[in-house]
Amino acid sequence: MDLINRISETECCKLCHRLVDGLCGREPPLRTDYCSTWSLEEWLQLTHFLSALFHLGVGSNISDEEVLAKLSDMNSSHAGVVLSVLRARQGEIRHALLDRTNNISPASLQDFDWQLKLALSSDKISSLNTPLLSLSLDVRANGVLRPIAMEMNREELSSLISSLEAANKVPTCTPLPIMQLCWRSDVANGCGAQTGSFNLHFLVLV
Repeated sequence: MDLINRISETECCKLCHRLVDGLCGREPPLRTDYCSTWSLEEWLQLTHFLSALFHLGVGSNISDEEVLAKLSDMNSSHAGVVLSVLRARQGEIRHALLDRTNNISPASLQDFDWQLKLALSSDKISSLNTPLLSLSLDVRANGVLRPIAMEMNREELSSLISSLEAANKVPTCTPLPIMQLCWRSDVANGCGAQTGSFNLHFLVLV
């Protein structure tokens, strides 16, 4: 992106900081300040490129070498300025990306509780001896705390864990904090002891 070579290193630094301001919800750079330097099409192309680079640099946590490789069309001094702004403000960018991720859905997990119990029988089967996990979730949506209760056997719990782990591996702007629930319990029944061991992960937006 050699368009940025038209301005000085000082102006380049100022522009990059203003772009980060815009990403963080503050006042972005004004097109009118640069109308004599770039056409409207060039301005949109440049600002989109730099904004996407800041997103990628923080969200994917790419190395300095990878950042500079994407700036290979710039003068080395300008590329160094862009990289320095990215590293200096990556904390702010990360928080802005997290806020955007949180706003995708208004619901977030506030707390959870669990209990292991043994199902001895049902209306169809006289004897089950099946360990069940009773899980209670407190989910806040639009300022209202809503309790959710569910009961799962080993297979259903394993399926839930697999789904959450797969979701956590999907590339996001930035890694989300994880709340981990681990349990190990010996469930006694008439035939001896059954041992269950699971790791249950929840994505928590904070």
